[in-house]
Amino acid sequence: MKRPLVVLTGPTAVGKTKASIALAKAIGGEIISADSMQVYKYMDIGSAKIRPEEMDGIPHHLVDELMPSEEFNVVRFQKLAQVAAEHIYERGRIPVVVGGTGFYIQALLYGIDFTENEAGSGIRSRLAGYAQRYGADKLHERLAEVDGKSAALIHPNNVKRVIRALEFYEQTGQKISDHNERERAKESPYNAAYFVLTDDREHLYARINSRVDKMIEDGLVAEVSSLKKMGYTKELVSMQGLGYKEILDYLDGRCTLEEAVYTIKRDTRHFAKRQITWFKRERNVIWIDKKAYGYDEDEIVHAMIKHLEGVLCLEDYSGGTSS
Repeated sequence: MKRPLVVLTGPTAVGKTKASIALAKAIGGEIISADSMQVYKYMDIGSAKIRPEEMDGIPHHLVDELMPSEEFNVVRFQKLAQVAAEHIYERGRIPVVVGGTGFYIQALLYGIDFTENEAGSGIRSRLAGYAQRYGADKLHERLAEVDGKSAALIHPNNVKRVIRALEFYEQTGQKISDHNERERAKESPYNAAYFVLTDDREHLYARINSRVDKMIEDGLVAEVSSLKKMGYTKELVSMQGLGYKEILDYLDGRCTLEEAVYTIKRDTRHFAKRQITWFKRERNVIWIDKKAYGYDEDEIVHAMIKHLEGVLCLEDYSGGTSS
């Protein structure tokens, strides 16, 4: 018998956090965050990190676990998430994977093998040096020449992932996009339900713009300034996150605050569009259109639970429901 795993994902600002709490409470679940930024301490506002009072007693894993100086990548996520899932199963509960980083979810769901790409720090250093010398766009152009599919999915500013794709190509002579497709074709070791929460694009974009404004009101500039004073610089993976690198530019005098906010909103909208593209490529996803449920949170969660009752034995897990 495969063990159950529930995934709740979707584009940024679509409303995953609130829905995930209600879903986890209903099925006896604990949440594993599949977010590349919420794992970091001190990075609360810009990552839209869930606050303790919002958790409503639901345990959260991979939130507030690393220092901003530490690197967090898909390999590390996979290992930490697998450990967290094992502990959740030991407690007789169901892991609910929540977040918008599709590659992380894919890595856990299908047990993608990254051993071929764990070595090669020399290649990595050389590519990082090239990016510093000639810029992220030039490095991205190199990827486009050898792996157009990956280049189309990876933003030029995501230097870490561009380097990983080029590194894989240099190590193996294969495109990482082809490798990922082969790995994705594997059968999942879990009895999984993969929900993608979605919304009307204009409504989603309005939510993104409002959320960025709220981040500024809540003190994003002060948060980034504090991180800078603690010695965390733009060279770090953590400080390349959306909202952080733009405010760093403002603090360093490279742009006005108005320009920084405009860039955050624009790039977040672009990011949401790429997330949707990614999820459309995934297999066996269950699309939950918020508009189709009249934006009624209870109805949305109820729809997910009804689907789960058809594929998971919820009554076998503490807190489960059969209603």
